Amino acid sequence: MGRRGDLARQALLDSAEELFATHGIDSVSSRRIAEHAGQSNHSAVTYHFGGRDELLRELVDRYREPVRRIRADLVAQLPADPGLTHCLQCLILPVTSHIGSLPTPTWRARLQRQLATTPSTAAMLTESARADELSDRVIAHINEYLSAVPPTVRTGRERIVSRMIIDICAEYETRISEGSQTAEWTALGYFLTDACAGLLSAPVSHPDFTGL
Repeated sequence: MGRRGDLARQALLDSAEELFATHGIDSVSSRRIAEHAGQSNHSAVTYHFGGRDELLRELVDRYREPVRRIRADLVAQLPADPGLTHCLQCLILPVTSHIGSLPTPTWRARLQRQLATTPSTAAMLTESARADELSDRVIAHINEYLSAVPPTVRTGRERIVSRMIIDICAEYETRISEGSQTAEWTALGYFLTDACAGLLSAPVSHPDFTGL
């Protein structure tokens, strides 16, 4: 496609990320993305990506792939018998490290929240997560550590943790963009790790909870 085509694709991805993050997935048309990217061809999304779904998958991949690379480095450093905190660091720190490495302003955390909460795209994230063998390995260690927690309670807490990470990162990114927060993504990653460890390993007051 050449350098010009590569630049056009990048501009479309950047524009789509910003618009989806701020307005929602289903509220932004392909034509609006093309216009925001400075493309006179209103069918630019179809021309460069083959369609809207393919564009969305590329947005998912350009978040997931760098996160996986960072996670691979952390997993390689895990001790033979890792504790809960070490395992959670492997899940959370790659997310905050990746977002913190991006040029400002960033939209990636807010895009992840939109993708996760929009029915038409949530399945893409689930599919991507299922293909992440490193995460599966880490989660297996976490489940071993939490074996005393009833399964339904553990599952409910894991869902809360997953949503909390997405929401807190998105809110943090929003405050940074508004100028009310200094960007300290590494510190946020460790803060979230500690918070999630406390939530997951907290005493169980009602073991008969049927789950979320």
